[in-house]
Amino acid sequence: MINRAFATLLLVPLSCTLQRIQPAQSNAADDHASHMSAADLRAGTIAPTASASQGTPGIPASASSAPARLAASPRHGEWVKIPVGQGTSDTLMAWIVYPSTQAKAPVVVVVHEIFGLQTWVRAVADQVAADGFIAIAPDFLSRVRGGPSSVELAGDSVRKVIGGVDAAERNRVINAAANYAMMQPAAEQRYAVIGYCWGGQTTFMHAVNGGVKGFSGGVAFYGLPFITPGTPATATTPAVPSTVNADSMAKINVPIMLLNGSKDARIGAAMPALDSIMKRLKKDYTGVNYEGAVHGFLRAQNDPKATPDEAEEVANLAAAKDAWPKTIAFLKRHLGAR
Repeated sequence: MINRAFATLLLVPLSCTLQRIQPAQSNAADDHASHMSAADLRAGTIAPTASASQGTPGIPASASSAPARLAASPRHGEWVKIPVGQGTSDTLMAWIVYPSTQAKAPVVVVVHEIFGLQTWVRAVADQVAADGFIAIAPDFLSRVRGGPSSVELAGDSVRKVIGGVDAAERNRVINAAANYAMMQPAAEQRYAVIGYCWGGQTTFMHAVNGGVKGFSGGVAFYGLPFITPGTPATATTPAVPSTVNADSMAKINVPIMLLNGSKDARIGAAMPALDSIMKRLKKDYTGVNYEGAVHGFLRAQNDPKATPDEAEEVANLAAAKDAWPKTIAFLKRHLGAR
């Protein structure tokens, strides 16, 4: 018997048809897209196709192996429509997966990339459930795309609407997803957030805001909090480095971890300043910058379709094999999971 059995009566199937945080910057979505490789962007515009390979066991599937991994999963996952929150009758779509256990489990909210809620993100949620948590991956585009839907949007379509998901909406969606999942009879009343790229930034934003009761930590994959951009050196002026807002970081009261690939030079350049600020503020923070790995290394791994560079494939897979156990250890430690 699996955890899903405890929650059947409260789930809403597909057939059933705030708190303030830092203001969103208008270029947030473009900023995240700008440091992604051309291969990453292509991956976000093409719907995943089935693959015979399920990827590397024990870590999330790569984008190309995600459909096969999901098709073979023994865990129960399903689409649900959940209420956005007080003050509106709107709903949003989410993918929820239960671990194969009768024991109650804490919740992990999985925040998608700039590409929206794609098959790859659902496969990440499935791996989170395999590691013992109730995983819920909400579609942050539900309202700006015109209503809840399980249809994946192509990358170009996502880019047209994701700019409308401001900081307040991002936090509102996480709150809704966490509250919904923690309401299930199979759930413990604790949750953490993990996110990727746009979702990594969203994870930091949620930590700054404080979340809802039960919020216990966050893991950001290649995503920074909002920073003040620096400027390059010119013939007459020295370079000005990007700066992290220390006042915002002071509001973080949960453990947080940042995992990045060194080929993402923009995030890598900001990490020393972030580390210094978090140490000065005595925050529970860990930052890891994986040598030779690219932005989006967990999605890409050693898939030659994602990067034609063999050295990058090796570095990406090595980063994924180290980053995922770190992530699960972090979640178990701070959520009190076995």
